[in-house]
Amino acid sequence: MRRADRLFQIVQILRNKRLVTAKTLAERLEVSERTIYRDIQDISLSGVPVEGEAGVGYRLRHTLDIPPIMFTPDEIEALVVGARMSKTWAGSELGQSAQSALDKITAVIPAGFRHKIEDSKLFSLRFSQRPDIDIHLDICRKAIDNKRLLQMAYCRADGEQSLRRIRPLGLYFWGNVWTLVGWCELRDDFRNFRLDRIQNIQPENQTFTDSEGQSLQDFIKRMTCM
Repeated sequence: MRRADRLFQIVQILRNKRLVTAKTLAERLEVSERTIYRDIQDISLSGVPVEGEAGVGYRLRHTLDIPPIMFTPDEIEALVVGARMSKTWAGSELGQSAQSALDKITAVIPAGFRHKIEDSKLFSLRFSQRPDIDIHLDICRKAIDNKRLLQMAYCRADGEQSLRRIRPLGLYFWGNVWTLVGWCELRDDFRNFRLDRIQNIQPENQTFTDSEGQSLQDFIKRMTCM
């Protein structure tokens, strides 16, 4: 990466985060922390309002107006693939948002790069249409964001049916199916639920807070220790 590109990347990262350490920047940009210190100094001398110190972190003092971001051809194609996958697999609402984002990107990139969006040969296909899964995905995603309890009727692979009350924590895509991970009040433990096996799902008005031993981070820790 050219130094000018690296300096631009640092400013972009600082725009998107409240406080970023030199170590984080160094790992992200694959350079030494000493290089980051020099880069930060040069960025500050150029007039960009960076504040902070070594060992603590850096941030911008206020919002910085920067001209439209320039994407590389590979970055554009990565965005196209991500948008197409979202339109196919991420539910109706995120699918519409992905197309809207792609339209905005198309509007600001140079005309010479627009063919990377229009002519990309990377596709995401889904042959079996299940509108109910898209609806379940939208419901689960909103419930996770708002920390709302879910009531669901669920059918296991062996055909056993049950009613569950879930604290939804996260959604995982496995290439063909989505699973919802949550704290199941019936089992008093973490459980995974395939969205294609949910027969009915309704969000409650009641919300929940993360409890010790019952959060998504606790679930991830458990899985990594198995």
